[in-house]
Amino acid sequence: MYGNFTLKQEPVILGLESSCDETAAAIVRGRSLICSEIISSAAEQAKYGGVVPEIASRAHTDAVDEVTKRALAAAHMSVQDIDAVAVTYGAGLLGALLVGLSFGKALAYSLNVPLIAVNHIRGHMAASYLTDPEIQPPYITLLASGGHTAILHTKTELASVVLGGTCDDAAGEAFDKVARTLGLEYPGGVNIERLAKSGQPSIKFPSPLIRRDNGFAFSYSGLKTSVINYMHNAEQRGEKVNLADVACSFQHAAVDPLAERAVQCAKSLGVSTIVAGGGVVANGYLRSRLTSLCKENSLRLVLPEKKFCTDNAAMIAEEGCTQYRHGNFSSMDVNAKAQIPL
Repeated sequence: MYGNFTLKQEPVILGLESSCDETAAAIVRGRSLICSEIISSAAEQAKYGGVVPEIASRAHTDAVDEVTKRALAAAHMSVQDIDAVAVTYGAGLLGALLVGLSFGKALAYSLNVPLIAVNHIRGHMAASYLTDPEIQPPYITLLASGGHTAILHTKTELASVVLGGTCDDAAGEAFDKVARTLGLEYPGGVNIERLAKSGQPSIKFPSPLIRRDNGFAFSYSGLKTSVINYMHNAEQRGEKVNLADVACSFQHAAVDPLAERAVQCAKSLGVSTIVAGGGVVANGYLRSRLTSLCKENSLRLVLPEKKFCTDNAAMIAEEGCTQYRHGNFSSMDVNAKAQIPL
């Protein structure tokens, strides 16, 4: 630990995010979001059909100082107004993470303020505070992103129990791989959703839900493979495929079990609130399915705005606020991690 500082009731926290292809900075005061800025390299990555780690890392190096300056300007603040720096240290692309973490360390050290190393996945889980700053555990958390898919029982701000998770591909990963199979551009999720709007769920693809004696799990590898085989078999037979129907059918198969199981978990545990986070939660069909199921079962649903479901620094700052209140600060030797256990 370094420096001397006094904890504040409403700290001004700068959040930094650089785990993939978004370089982002945001500022919160307590639970109130002041500004959120993003510089994305997604357009450059799309040329290669996905994220190229080296290109992403170089883009972060070019953008991290600029995006921080934009955030401070939008908040009408200077760096001297910052009470803590929260920065993603994992999980993600190692080189990309190191850019943001190194910048965050240097800034925190120069200001003599706490450094808060944030788990990217906990950031996604904290995005709900951007919608409802007063939300209190316990609640069920549906996490659906490019790297993780899980349903958790969030018992306290710091403690969650995994009720069921994916044992191979995550939901977002499956969306990207299926999109590539359908000839859609990166990022896959938004393009599958767009195509699915003109289709019907007329094709029976397997559910990713796996039932186990001690609970349940998800397996998106089989669903992804089923779509790939469907396309290849049709090609071998010389049949024309309705891509919109394939996209719509896949979307239903991928999303329905997530919404249904989250509601079932809430009811079985006697929990009245469901929150959700992760890039897949930006999917319009998932949002509408969750909304209708929660209404049918008299459950409260807290969904982040779509722009806060995908990678952003506002969620990192919100998780930083949680850790700040509990005094969980990081030393300057904290290192980036490509993987962090859920």
